[in-house]
Amino acid sequence: MTQRVYVDGPIHDEALGMLRSATEVVPEAVEMGAALPDVHAVLLRTASLDAKAIERARYLRVIARHGVGVDNVAVDAAARRGIPVLITPQANLRSVAEHVFALALAVSRNLIRADRTVRDGRFASRDRLLGRELFGTTLGVIGLGRIGGEVAGMATRGFGMRVLGYDPWLPTHRIRERGAEPAETLPDLLRACDLVTVHVPLSRETRGLLGRRELASMRPGSLLVQTSRGGVVDEDALVDALRSGHLAGAGIDVYKTEPPLQDHPFFSMEQVVLTPHTAALTEQAMRRMAVDAVQGILDVLGGADPYDPPDGARWQAFDPGPVAELGE
Repeated sequence: MTQRVYVDGPIHDEALGMLRSATEVVPEAVEMGAALPDVHAVLLRTASLDAKAIERARYLRVIARHGVGVDNVAVDAAARRGIPVLITPQANLRSVAEHVFALALAVSRNLIRADRTVRDGRFASRDRLLGRELFGTTLGVIGLGRIGGEVAGMATRGFGMRVLGYDPWLPTHRIRERGAEPAETLPDLLRACDLVTVHVPLSRETRGLLGRRELASMRPGSLLVQTSRGGVVDEDALVDALRSGHLAGAGIDVYKTEPPLQDHPFFSMEQVVLTPHTAALTEQAMRRMAVDAVQGILDVLGGADPYDPPDGARWQAFDPGPVAELGE
């Protein structure tokens, strides 16, 4: 019996070729709802796969995410059916970590405002664009999974920053191994840092993790970078913290509603730098995510145990345990 695979959206040509050489790929023109009853695997990019959809997929054996976030998959429903949800935890960690510093530098050095100043012929106003160095400042990393650990390493090696880490799902020695000094509590970290970056998936435990009280406890004049998932940071509270001047700026890649509504207050704030959920979208990461996800599908369809991957596998089955291990 030919194994049929549905792919949600475009993926790297190399990965698509891997799939086509071993399975039947559902044509792009077919909608997922129509394809599900007859597919054996689904590769998900941005579409959602809810419990009803999973129940209708009578032959489904594996779901693979083009990345690591699983908030668009009804993982409980999949588990009830014995369907593993695969993630690609190594594929995008460097790309996301680099994007954290792209946003941090853009905010701390006023890069967007500086660009507009030159384009508008206001070169002489450069003295009003005084920036701040990252060197010697304290970075707070919330969530010391793979991406958080990569960020911590870049901060110390590349920018000479002191790094504090908060992760209630990891023992302190693991936090230290990932290049950060453990903070006992989240408020302890927030009060001590000049820049805070968030690296946890969206879950019941992390929704609204940084709310009004937490943002108020951040060091006055500090910066926030958000590349995890929309909903982890309370956007209304963040707007108020920025408007009041308590926070000096923010770099934001993910939003509660994507795309943000056209009247979102972020759009009128010069101290905020926005990107359209592109932290993981580099040429290299897109190839790795696609190839790793496809290899996971082929391995599982070929009989591999999803919870005991072959040696060297760059995919793994989602584990609903310590959420910080998932990074993004």
